[in-house]
Amino acid sequence: MSHDLLDPEEGLRRILASCTALPAQEVRVAVASGRVLAAPVLAPGALPPFDNSAMDGYALGGGAGPLAASSEWSIEGEQAAGDGVRGDACGAWEIMTGARLPDGLDRVIPVEQVERLDAPPRVRLLADVVPGQNVRTAGSDVAAGEVVLAAGTVLAPQHLMLLAALGVARASVVERPRVAVLCTGRELVDDAAQPLAPGQIRNANGPFLAARLPLAGAELSHIETVGDDVEAFLATFARARAAGARVVISTGAVSMGRYDFVPQALARLGAETIFHKLAIRPGKPLLFARLPDGTLFFGLPGNPIAVAVGLRFFVEPALRVMLGLPRETPWRMPLAADYAKKPRLRFHLKSRVALDAQGRLAARVLPGQESYRIRPLAEANAWVVVPIEAGALAAGTLVDVYGAGHLERPDIDRGEA
Repeated sequence: MSHDLLDPEEGLRRILASCTALPAQEVRVAVASGRVLAAPVLAPGALPPFDNSAMDGYALGGGAGPLAASSEWSIEGEQAAGDGVRGDACGAWEIMTGARLPDGLDRVIPVEQVERLDAPPRVRLLADVVPGQNVRTAGSDVAAGEVVLAAGTVLAPQHLMLLAALGVARASVVERPRVAVLCTGRELVDDAAQPLAPGQIRNANGPFLAARLPLAGAELSHIETVGDDVEAFLATFARARAAGARVVISTGAVSMGRYDFVPQALARLGAETIFHKLAIRPGKPLLFARLPDGTLFFGLPGNPIAVAVGLRFFVEPALRVMLGLPRETPWRMPLAADYAKKPRLRFHLKSRVALDAQGRLAARVLPGQESYRIRPLAEANAWVVVPIEAGALAAGTLVDVYGAGHLERPDIDRGEA
């Protein structure tokens, strides 16, 4: 490792040490998808809230033993879903799926296992029926007072279904980190409809970050493209902070070229540069700084894959701390083919994870690992991270594998790895 390059693990340690967990806020469960629970949720009541029928049929009662096939029972009433309490019922009650069991009845025989007779209306059982048969008992899914979701749960649709069923309308979630994105470079064109002049390129980093940050649990509070000029950058930075950003990400202008002005701008802001340059590929010139008011600044190199790596492996771990989540644990899985690199940098490789014909997972490093190549990123479903000291790795060697984002797992191919 070059003497001026910081070990990425040490860089990450410094980043995480600069982060603090954000406070909780209460939100409506209906709009809480993707939010992180700040406190456990206790069931305010039982689920199901009452004993109910698992199918259309007849509800009966009869002590501890089975009711015998061929016995006949007079039909005393009917109970549909939504009907209230029926006290001290006896005989047979026609009942619909989901309907509350009348008091005193404790089993349901399916409609196809009875013969309905008239004069007087009654049913003949065509099968034995035992206590509890075809009954969903109160609290059999969730008991009242039980912890149903732990703090740190990232709320997904199935969690919202559970909370809705329990009548939980509001939940305590961690405030979303507010993040601003500043794309630097006078060569950048934001408008897809604008023809490119010679030397211009389209801004791909801005749309990528704007789409990915919300998936990482953050709120995009400001995004702007700015030329290679310190004064313009400082004005843009001021707008980002006015929008409430506590984390600012810039792309470009952090290397050693004549127009790489970000370190100069940070000095003007009174920022403390915590590190500049890591022993990683891609994204080596990554810069991390802290402003006097506590705003965190990530200066990512301008190449698209350097931006993707900087976000995934350095910004997202910071977001995890802010969201109160533990450090991410990678998958460990074998390489599908040999891979070799020089033992000088930690590599972050666009990859595909797939199942082989025997149902085993393996990670395949994709061709086109250069930091300007976006198409392989579009084809990737995972990242393989190869440590600094690694050199030649044979097929089958276990490596660290990460999903596209810290809240996502790889969308695994089914087929040949």
